[in-house]
Amino acid sequence: MNKSSELIFAPELDQPIRYIERTRNYYLGLGYENPYVWAHYLEVPFAPLKKPLNQSVLGLVTTAVPFDPSKGAQGPGSPYNAAAKFYEPYVQSIQEQADLRIAHVGVDRKNANMEDGNCWFPLEAAKRASATGRIQSLSKNFYGLPTNRSQRHTLEIDAPLILSKMRADNVDVAVLIPNCPICHQSQSLLARYLEGEGISTVIMGAAKDIVEYCGVPRFLFSDFPLGNAAALPNNPQSQDQNFELALRVLESAPAPRTTVQSPLMWAEDPSWKLDYSNLERLSVEEITRLREEAEAARITARELRMKSVGA
Repeated sequence: MNKSSELIFAPELDQPIRYIERTRNYYLGLGYENPYVWAHYLEVPFAPLKKPLNQSVLGLVTTAVPFDPSKGAQGPGSPYNAAAKFYEPYVQSIQEQADLRIAHVGVDRKNANMEDGNCWFPLEAAKRASATGRIQSLSKNFYGLPTNRSQRHTLEIDAPLILSKMRADNVDVAVLIPNCPICHQSQSLLARYLEGEGISTVIMGAAKDIVEYCGVPRFLFSDFPLGNAAALPNNPQSQDQNFELALRVLESAPAPRTTVQSPLMWAEDPSWKLDYSNLERLSVEEITRLREEAEAARITARELRMKSVGA
């Protein structure tokens, strides 16, 4: 057979990471005995567009948090920072400087870019889409959704608050961008809630199994490290390409559970997919250290949540 006509397969590991399985094994390996139960629905709500995108107001929802220098390291190379977590939805004007950070969530700190905010928040790409008339406009604010392990809290507290803020801004459609595994679940739950209220949504995410297991109307999957679901680092062309793909999914999805995969590649070598929460690649000493860090982060988060509730 001519070499040029031979079948050349991609490496076996070059497939979407199974984050549900990976994180379950990770926390069991750290000594936590009760695996997290992920949200899973059979039926998925679906709200068709009420009008074309060039006549629609679009809102952006992020799980990233506005930078607060008083809360410790949150920039490139920063470790997980529980002190930077937020527990209530927020709004911020799209006219303000959007310095959003992702050090408070479980992103892929080894492979994800933590410097270029366009990798996790496509505000500039959305503004360009508005300037060209692809969408009528952006809502005057964007919206912050807390990362919450409590699915009930997300659905009964956070989602209604986000909806009320969107209603005030006359939002017609929404693009939701998660970061960590739980972020993907929280944004999936929000997408379901918003669709039930008549707002069409699309998720731009990197954890395919979590989003599809929950069940959402529309999903643009990018096979990128967690934390960088929107674009490649320092690459405006990829920002616009992925955002346009998200808009196309919004307007053309024929039914719920529509998933489209971005053609963009993170790297030719897919071995980066072996790193995230993989105990097989860690020493006993590293596992012990991670267990101590996880417990300290859990205590810090609990204390901050109690202060937030009491405030």
